[in-house]
Amino acid sequence: MPHPLPPGDDTAVLLLHGLYSNPNEMSPLGKELEKAGYRVAIPHLQGYTVCAEDVLDRRFARSPWEDWYAQVETVFDELRRQHRRVVVGGLCIGADLALHLAAQRGLQVAAVLALATTLYYDGWGIPWYSFLLPLGYYTPLRHIYTYRERAPFGLKNPRVRARVERDMREREVSAAGASELPLNGIYQAQRLIGSIKKELPQVVSPTLVIHSREDDVASLRSPEQVYRRISAERRRKVVLDDSYHIITLDNERRRVSGEALDFLAQVLGAPAAARLPRAA
Repeated sequence: MPHPLPPGDDTAVLLLHGLYSNPNEMSPLGKELEKAGYRVAIPHLQGYTVCAEDVLDRRFARSPWEDWYAQVETVFDELRRQHRRVVVGGLCIGADLALHLAAQRGLQVAAVLALATTLYYDGWGIPWYSFLLPLGYYTPLRHIYTYRERAPFGLKNPRVRARVERDMREREVSAAGASELPLNGIYQAQRLIGSIKKELPQVVSPTLVIHSREDDVASLRSPEQVYRRISAERRRKVVLDDSYHIITLDNERRRVSGEALDFLAQVLGAPAAARLPRAA
């Protein structure tokens, strides 16, 4: 949940990290948005966010995606009570949740930041045997089997990748998420994706789509479908050339922040805090 914020602030940004990851994944973007004057919330979603203690308790992975989304709505409504406008952004499955919210709430969502949106698990890093995973969706394996993350962990930057790999090895969780993805979570993500594909024409909020050409999880097929099928009059698509999947932590993270700030300034104007005269 976001920290309580003073009423009357102009614009808040709700950021949603990827499946079985944690707020650290969105922190670089959140910090740049805060510097520009936006109020930022990066919530912990029960059954979706993973911290070290969650890795020890596999029950956290049994919740349906509808439970994840219900928590997103709760945070969104709280932010709307405190701010005139609320932007929603997300990475990977977090982007799917953001788009689902925009489809459901219409222009209540001031803008959408869809980062590394995943509608198809078809990136170059997806193992060849992934097509077998659906065989376990409707058997007890769904609550037992886990898919182990492997290099490059969505990261092209060797220094960041090494740090993530070390954390996954020593603590089983890192800024890029958990070392293992329970099969039920992948199943729930696929259910959410099925809904999103039908709902894209309902998205009318201004939308920024950013994706890497070398995304190891989801190819450019996903952002192209989002950009083509949404109904937003104001939309922009940016393709990165020096990152993999986790673009908020990778080589072009500063460009991601810059593109987000430029887009929000274009469609919403500068946040109230940014318009106030600075003290001498």
